[in-house]
Amino acid sequence: MQLTIQAKGENVKAISYLLSKNPNNLYERRVKDHLVRLVYHELSETSLVVTIFVTPNALALVQNDNALDITHYINDREFAASSIFLSLIRSALGTALNGKPKEQYIEFVAQAFSFSFEFGPIASAMTNEAIHELFQPLGYTVDIEALSNDHRARFLTLSADITLQQALQHLFVLIPVLDDYKHYFIDELEVDKLKRYGEGWLDTHPMKEFIFKKALRFSHLYNGNTAPQNVTRSLNTLRYEKIVETINNLPRKSSIVDFGSGEGKLSSLLAYVKGIDELLAVEPSEAAMKKAIKRFEGLEDAFVTPKPTWGSLFYYDARLEHKDVIVLCEVIEHINEERLPKIMELILTQYSPQTLIVTTPNAEYNAVYKLDEMRHDDHRFEWTRQQFQEWCHAMNRNEQYELSFTGIGDQHDSYGQPTQMCIYTKKEENV
Repeated sequence: MQLTIQAKGENVKAISYLLSKNPNNLYERRVKDHLVRLVYHELSETSLVVTIFVTPNALALVQNDNALDITHYINDREFAASSIFLSLIRSALGTALNGKPKEQYIEFVAQAFSFSFEFGPIASAMTNEAIHELFQPLGYTVDIEALSNDHRARFLTLSADITLQQALQHLFVLIPVLDDYKHYFIDELEVDKLKRYGEGWLDTHPMKEFIFKKALRFSHLYNGNTAPQNVTRSLNTLRYEKIVETINNLPRKSSIVDFGSGEGKLSSLLAYVKGIDELLAVEPSEAAMKKAIKRFEGLEDAFVTPKPTWGSLFYYDARLEHKDVIVLCEVIEHINEERLPKIMELILTQYSPQTLIVTTPNAEYNAVYKLDEMRHDDHRFEWTRQQFQEWCHAMNRNEQYELSFTGIGDQHDSYGQPTQMCIYTKKEENV
């Protein structure tokens, strides 16, 4: 399983900085017990050849809860360039995929080079003609070398004048399309990955419908037309999606604090928001933080890696001052009401973020759930919409922030939505 990148022309040496791999060192890592190596064969101002390849451990493919059946031992997929190959090399190519090298090399992210990408072997039932139709609309010249009489196992070489980031995003979307079988679980995060890597080109691709269908595979993610459909999502997921959407639309979001980050689920989603350079996952529980650290290790292609940070709302921490965004997602209801004013004063006055996002349950909606008590044993209170809005305004003592309110989840005519959210936005004169 290998991918060889060749480039010729002026300044191709800069590609090594886009890859963020020192040509003088052998890059060698174990990823899920498979060996990943990256090596430069040639590097000058006008010529570059680099190969990333994987030596798979066939036993490791079945030594986990997601193992499917005995065919893992006998089929050809673990030795072919496929979806599993991409999942193993993603961390090594993360800097190039995200277009985030060191600042002095940013200008080369948008520079097109004369590239060729050779990868394989590919095990695919697609015809050579269909493979040409997959890549040619993106500007590639396609060469195919058959390795067997039935032309099933093949090496592909794609050539084009293109940026490294664009080409890698094309490959990370289209290699799984070539593959007849994806090796890892396909969920909503796959949809998100397809949207991110397909941004700017997938919507206009003449084989868009085919690409979605092959990449996502399952009907609960694909509606048979041209795009993934909505799936039934938990309230927790809806909260996270709303927070991510809100932050995505903020003009300033380079530094984020996820307060009470728990096992890191929200922070893991925020790691894929463009424009974030610093993401602090602040949590007082050591047990929860250990789970978060494990989760963060899997964010191989994120724009930023969340930084697990021990901290508490009850203690001042200078590291948290003047961030762009602080998030309190389902946190305040776990704190005694009489302690909240000091916490809010600490956040709004001393930490003074550009934006503060607070979510909490809407007590009125408990009637829909037919609950006579609070939703969680550890909740110290649950407020109605009016109580929450009055409290939020009361916490804005110096009136430095504009407040806006919204709901999250299914709308009920009488009881509103199950979660309520307040967004504090610092007034321009206080910035």
